Amino acid sequence: MRRAPLRAVFFDVGETLVDETRMWSEIADALGVPRFTFFGILGGLAARGEPHSRVYELLGVEQPGSAGFRLEDLYPDARACLADLRAAGYRLGAVGNTGAEVEAILAGLVDVAGSSARWGVEKPAPEFFARIVSEARCAPAEIAYVGDRVDNDVAPALDAGLVAVHLRRGPWGHLHEPPAGASRVGSLAELPAALGSLS
Repeated sequence: MRRAPLRAVFFDVGETLVDETRMWSEIADALGVPRFTFFGILGGLAARGEPHSRVYELLGVEQPGSAGFRLEDLYPDARACLADLRAAGYRLGAVGNTGAEVEAILAGLVDVAGSSARWGVEKPAPEFFARIVSEARCAPAEIAYVGDRVDNDVAPALDAGLVAVHLRRGPWGHLHEPPAGASRVGSLAELPAALGSLS
């Protein structure tokens, strides 16, 4: 059966468009925890399929205010990918489990910049992906959702009827294997061609 042509591409934020290394490093430094320890626990949580927010509980520390993303934290392949997809005519969105301040950072790069904080729902809830469909203004089968995590991004996108693309980047991206029905790319540089083959 032929797929519907893709009309929109929505992206997860952390470890998809944005490199979280600086942010997590600053949090570890602020807590006085060695970075290797902090990153090791984050990796263990990823391998066990647990929320990364448990890192604070396991370390016995209070969660600090987020160091937050900056525009310079974008992965080197993000801007070019977004520009190529925009030139190809896709409606673009970026939304993840983030604070509302991330929307202002991404607003100039995409048509729809959202956040779980403003939307009042977090991935992997079905309502999160229903909101994506509403913001994309097209049918679920005409929307690709790109993310690094199978549990939060890929599997729930598939369940919602979206085209799911697993990005093999970051700890979750390397530890998780995408389910049947999902595509996989190793970088955002590969995404425009991969999407072309899905339409």
